[in-house]
Amino acid sequence: MDNTLLKGIWKYLMPVPPFLWKRKIDQMAKRAASKVKFMTADHHRVRNFVVRTLPESDRPLSLGRIANDLDLDLKRVSNIIDELEKNKFFLFRDTNGNVAWAYPVTVEKTAHKAYFPTGEKIYAA
Repeated sequence: MDNTLLKGIWKYLMPVPPFLWKRKIDQMAKRAASKVKFMTADHHRVRNFVVRTLPESDRPLSLGRIANDLDLDLKRVSNIIDELEKNKFFLFRDTNGNVAWAYPVTVEKTAHKAYFPTGEKIYAA
């Protein structure tokens, strides 16, 4: 592969100079890093746990289960979920307060399905 980026303009494909797209990637990486600055190691643990566990459980995860499985205080988990939702990041709860959505997966029905090599099936967010 020659690392060429092509941009479609009408019916033509035009090469984009590497210094332009590499600069854009660097800008986007810095922006993404600044958006997750608020997250502690526990924020990442909670988010990663939910993303891994939703496909296995096929139903929303209670805060109690998350706290128990991660050996965290229930109040701490609740605060973490609040912060992740407030920052419009990664997790969302259903009307019962259980986590039903963790990008890129959800137990709520969507038009998109994800299939894992281990056999799990889940909707994609």
